[in-house]
Amino acid sequence: MTSSEDVLLQVGQVRYKKGDGTLYLMTERLAWILDHKDTVSVSHRYSDIKLQKISPEGKPKIQLQVVLHDNTTSTFQFVNREGTAAAIRERDKVKDLLVTLLPKFKRKVNKELEEKNRLLSENPGLLQLYKDLVMTEVVTSEEFWSNHAKPFMNKIDSSKQQVGVTGAFLADIKPQTDGCNGLKYNLTPDIMESVFRTYPAVRQKHKETVPHKLSEAQFWTKFFQSHYFHRDRINTGSKDLFTDCAKIDDQVLSKETESVSDPLVDISKFEDVNLGEGYGSLPDKPGSQNIVHQNMIKRFNQHSIMVLKACQSQQEALSGNDSIVTSNGALLNGNSPQKPEEKSNEPALKKARIQEKIIYDDLDEKSELLKHHSPVKLNLSRMDRYLEGPVKSDWTNTCESEEPSGPDIALAACRLKEEAKSWPLHYPNPGVLPPATAVAALGELTPGGALMVHQHDESLAQLVSPSLAKEVTGLYCTCCELLRHFWACFPPTSPELQTKAEQMHNAIRRFHHARIKPFENKVMLDFSPLSQQLTSHLNQLLKTAYNKYETWQSRRKPLGIR
Repeated sequence: MTSSEDVLLQVGQVRYKKGDGTLYLMTERLAWILDHKDTVSVSHRYSDIKLQKISPEGKPKIQLQVVLHDNTTSTFQFVNREGTAAAIRERDKVKDLLVTLLPKFKRKVNKELEEKNRLLSENPGLLQLYKDLVMTEVVTSEEFWSNHAKPFMNKIDSSKQQVGVTGAFLADIKPQTDGCNGLKYNLTPDIMESVFRTYPAVRQKHKETVPHKLSEAQFWTKFFQSHYFHRDRINTGSKDLFTDCAKIDDQVLSKETESVSDPLVDISKFEDVNLGEGYGSLPDKPGSQNIVHQNMIKRFNQHSIMVLKACQSQQEALSGNDSIVTSNGALLNGNSPQKPEEKSNEPALKKARIQEKIIYDDLDEKSELLKHHSPVKLNLSRMDRYLEGPVKSDWTNTCESEEPSGPDIALAACRLKEEAKSWPLHYPNPGVLPPATAVAALGELTPGGALMVHQHDESLAQLVSPSLAKEVTGLYCTCCELLRHFWACFPPTSPELQTKAEQMHNAIRRFHHARIKPFENKVMLDFSPLSQQLTSHLNQLLKTAYNKYETWQSRRKPLGIR
């Protein structure tokens, strides 16, 4: 027990496994020390404790039991010399303090454990990897989840969908009277974040003023009192903190209005036109409207634009986090920065697509294709071949419309036989083996033949049972996972990579002795013909890694590096 730990409760005369000692409840763990000893015999972190149990009333032994997440238990018996009542009081003190301490650590741990259990249940390959590495003590649980299960954890992070900004979050701010002609606003962190995401100018003001010039409460009080938040924003005071924010919002609104330049959309045509009014009638232009109404509509439009921009900026931020950037600004894995496509070219692209559909370049006299390219001319060496076509055979006397008669068919068969006699025969060719010799050679090359006496008629896949094949597949997956991390450390150009290379080499050694060696012994007893064939490739992979590590260590020894 270190001196830096704060002891919240100390209870003496507590027995654990027939030994008397003292029970300590500290800020993050529970510890028990045997009397006349300085070392901690039992130590359990509160995050590892699942629940606590106490002995029922009427039992002669006053006990308290803590159950860990791995279902192991530790039982403490209170043996106060003053009697049973004093022991019960001490036991209840420990119980009540644990009741207040355990929930502080249980929420986060339980959530992480549930997430990890869900990952293991949904991914059989990850579960097999966990059994081969963690349960055999090849690597620790922390190393497994930080290194080998990292791709699965990243999928969970990327699949989480961020909550957008509701368009009516300002309506959720309901002021209450404080009894002194004042209003009281109940702000939640979600509402504050929605205000910041919808109005970036307010976020900037918050960074500039809080907490250097104003406190958090004063800032939001001025915000709700300002003309920027409510009223019509016509009479803005010179001392208003958010006057600049209104000007910035007006500039953003004008930019957004100018950016809408779609040639395929004509907003003025959305109005209904009455055909009975006559030809050439124009809609009446609205006169001067109330400026209050115009500002109200303007604020509605601006609020909608800012809500949509908040969602768009969030999507761009998520899409931009795919590349990994190092400390010196370089991008890993060959990722190059890509600029977002310019939206200003969108109308021109739409026009180009429309012209491509309705205009044919080869039919347009003004086309650049006909101006710069001359018509293609044929260069014929023999004109007669181009003008003449195939003709009928001389011996065919029938017309195309007539069916061939019996004598014509017999004559064609005779001509075919005569032509076939003139074809060269392959059998007299000395380079081709006779069929009997080929069959004999195949017989010698089949299992059991003269050249394959020691081979079995059945293939290796037929001799291996499905359960054994599944076990071999699991060994391959685990071995390849360890080797992947091992080879990723080379060349070890940094102390971190050197340390990781040594750790992975030790992990591979432990995996070899904990999983592969027992598997080879099992196969040798149950499947003697397969003892060397199933794990030969695995041993070759491991031997290559061992040789690489030994070569690296031999190069470090002359330099005096251990």
